[in-house]
Amino acid sequence: MAISLRQLEYFITVVDEGSFTGAAELLGVSQPGLSHQIQALERELGGPLLERLPRQVRLTPAGRTALPHARASLAHAQRA
Repeated sequence: MAISLRQLEYFITVVDEGSFTGAAELLGVSQPGLSHQIQALERELGGPLLERLPRQVRLTPAGRTALPHARASLAHAQRA
Protein backbone atom coordinates (compact mmCIF):
# COMPACT_ATOMS: atom_id res chain seq x y z
CA MET A 1 0.00 0.00 0.00
CA ALA A 2 1.25 3.49 -0.78
CA ILE A 3 0.97 6.63 1.29
CA SER A 4 -1.88 8.84 0.12
CA LEU A 5 -2.15 12.60 0.19
CA ARG A 6 -5.32 12.15 2.23
CA GLN A 7 -3.37 10.29 4.92
CA LEU A 8 -0.81 13.10 5.01
CA GLU A 9 -3.60 15.68 5.27
CA TYR A 10 -5.18 13.72 8.11
CA PHE A 11 -1.85 13.39 9.95
CA ILE A 12 -1.13 17.12 9.66
CA THR A 13 -4.65 18.03 10.79
CA VAL A 14 -4.47 15.75 13.83
CA VAL A 15 -1.17 17.38 14.80
CA ASP A 16 -2.46 20.91 14.20
CA GLU A 17 -5.71 20.29 16.09
CA GLY A 18 -3.98 18.36 18.87
CA SER A 19 -6.61 15.64 18.91
CA PHE A 20 -8.38 13.09 16.76
CA THR A 21 -11.76 14.50 17.77
CA GLY A 22 -10.99 18.04 16.65
CA ALA A 23 -9.35 16.85 13.45
CA ALA A 24 -12.28 14.59 12.56
CA GLU A 25 -14.72 17.47 13.08
CA LEU A 26 -12.63 19.84 10.96
CA LEU A 27 -12.17 17.30 8.18
CA GLY A 28 -15.80 16.19 8.24
CA VAL A 29 -14.93 12.51 8.73
CA SER A 30 -15.67 9.98 11.44
CA GLN A 31 -13.13 9.62 14.22
CA PRO A 32 -12.80 5.84 13.66
CA GLY A 33 -12.17 6.42 9.95
CA LEU A 34 -9.55 9.04 10.74
CA SER A 35 -7.86 6.74 13.26
CA HIS A 36 -7.83 3.92 10.70
CA GLN A 37 -6.10 6.12 8.12
CA ILE A 38 -3.48 7.29 10.63
CA GLN A 39 -2.82 3.68 11.65
CA ALA A 40 -2.40 2.73 7.99
CA LEU A 41 0.08 5.58 7.54
CA GLU A 42 1.99 4.46 10.62
CA ARG A 43 2.15 0.88 9.30
CA GLU A 44 3.44 2.14 5.96
CA LEU A 45 6.12 4.24 7.65
CA GLY A 46 7.06 1.48 10.07
CA GLY A 47 6.11 2.86 13.44
CA PRO A 48 3.97 5.21 15.53
CA LEU A 49 3.90 8.88 14.57
CA LEU A 50 1.65 9.97 17.42
CA GLU A 51 1.52 9.24 21.11
CA ARG A 52 -2.16 8.94 21.99
CA LEU A 53 -2.88 10.57 25.34
CA PRO A 54 -6.28 10.81 27.08
CA ARG A 55 -7.32 14.15 25.55
CA GLN A 56 -4.54 15.00 23.16
CA VAL A 57 -1.85 13.63 20.91
CA ARG A 58 1.88 14.21 20.95
CA LEU A 59 4.36 13.59 18.17
CA THR A 60 6.77 10.71 18.60
CA PRO A 61 10.36 11.20 17.39
CA ALA A 62 9.34 9.56 14.11
CA GLY A 63 6.36 11.90 13.90
CA ARG A 64 8.58 14.94 14.41
CA THR A 65 10.77 13.71 11.55
CA ALA A 66 7.83 12.93 9.26
CA LEU A 67 5.80 16.12 9.85
CA PRO A 68 7.87 18.59 7.79
CA HIS A 69 8.02 16.09 4.91
CA ALA A 70 4.26 15.57 5.10
CA ARG A 71 3.67 19.33 5.05
CA ALA A 72 6.04 19.78 2.09
CA SER A 73 4.50 16.90 0.14
CA LEU A 74 0.99 18.22 0.64
CA ALA A 75 2.06 21.75 -0.31
CA HIS A 76 3.73 20.50 -3.49
CA ALA A 77 0.63 18.52 -4.43
CA GLN A 78 -1.64 21.52 -3.83
CA ARG A 79 0.53 23.72 -6.05
CA ALA A 80 0.53 21.11 -8.86
